[in-house]
Amino acid sequence: MKWIRCLLIICLSFFVLGSAEAGTYSLNLRYQSAKAFPSLQTNIGSTLAMAPFKDERPETLYIGLHTNLQGDFSYFKSHPFPLEKAIQESLSEGLARNGVKTTSISHWDGKPESLKNIETDSVMMIEIKRFWTEGKASLFRTHVKTAVKFVIHLGVKKEGKVFTRNVEMEREVPVARSTPERVEAMINQMLTDIFDSYFSSPY
Repeated sequence: MKWIRCLLIICLSFFVLGSAEAGTYSLNLRYQSAKAFPSLQTNIGSTLAMAPFKDERPETLYIGLHTNLQGDFSYFKSHPFPLEKAIQESLSEGLARNGVKTTSISHWDGKPESLKNIETDSVMMIEIKRFWTEGKASLFRTHVKTAVKFVIHLGVKKEGKVFTRNVEMEREVPVARSTPERVEAMINQMLTDIFDSYFSSPY
């Protein structure tokens, strides 16, 4: 009978671990570059204007949810909020560490002809097409699936061109227990991988 008791205890433990309290949690989004980009200033210059980023997802209030074993939902929001602000501020901090100073502008039409009217070396605008993480607990583990898709527009004054690139990434990771801290770390790692790859060769 001891093995039956042990099995019940183990099952109960996993049930508790998969039953995170329902609520709304803020995830601190940060792009923390894992490497330096020695050619970045050569490619885009030392100053970059950021036009307002656009969140074009159908649902813009949340960035994900978790379903525990009891069927209750926990929702995730970005910090800072809204999401486009979190992405823009995070990028500004990451670029500053690589010697690129950023400034905000109120509007950019995305056309090469308008680059001559911008005071910085380059200008960027990002459309957020997809940004969602979802976890569903089972008895022994939780599968966390995260998908991110951006359309990045980069205007480079010295080139007289606007470079547009679609970047997207999707990952599914099984974990013993899904916590807001773990989900936050997963998303931030994806942001690092996406933007490190982009800034290594922006055009």
